[in-house]
Amino acid sequence: MRASERVYRRLRRDVLDGVLAPGDVLAEVEQSKRLGVSRTPVREAFARLLGDGLASPLAGRGLVVSALSARSVEQLYEVRSALEEQAVRLAALRRDPAVFTRLAEEFARAPRLLEEPGEDALDRYYALTEEFDAALDEAVDNPHLVQALTAVRTHLARVRRLARHDPARLRRAAAEHQLVAEAVAAGDAVLAVHAVGVHLHRSRARFVEAVARQEAGAPPAPHAPPVEPAPPPEPLGRPQEVPA
Repeated sequence: MRASERVYRRLRRDVLDGVLAPGDVLAEVEQSKRLGVSRTPVREAFARLLGDGLASPLAGRGLVVSALSARSVEQLYEVRSALEEQAVRLAALRRDPAVFTRLAEEFARAPRLLEEPGEDALDRYYALTEEFDAALDEAVDNPHLVQALTAVRTHLARVRRLARHDPARLRRAAAEHQLVAEAVAAGDAVLAVHAVGVHLHRSRARFVEAVARQEAGAPPAPHAPPVEPAPPPEPLGRPQEVPA
């Protein structure tokens, strides 16, 4: 794997996981030292983060991690609603029923999974949601729609961290996913669109509230304990000039 690709993946993950928080300055020299690589792959990775919308230009200081505001979450959900409602509508017409029947069964078991302590149970739940997204993408069979959904999901990953330790919301979300999967499996496009609309309405309200509290400097809501910051990553390797 090229050095620039490794650096991009690491920086992207750090932004999505909150290791690099909104407003953090991204400087080539600092990041090349932190990751143990030359400035060339860092520069190329920065350009890709800029294209993803995960970084913004900062006059005279390189880049900064893009802000996450209540307004930006509202805007994200305006786009997400249009895309996902169309996606489940098409999926209900083109799906493999067995795939979504199995996913519905998995989401029905998810509340028990979420009762297990530790990060492993949460990782398994989020892996299930990623599997659902992948099945939806395949059923849609429209690369342009899938590309647009992928871009939205990149930004949603940052927002979802705010509910990672909110088991009550995750249990409700599992039930909502179950209903969407059941509707798609049954080929009921009207129910699928309605179910995904309910899910998006509830998740939007939860995330907008959480981000607004952060903007106001208020502590997280009682049902959502603060997310512990991830430990600093290990360097990618010894500092050296690596071809891009």
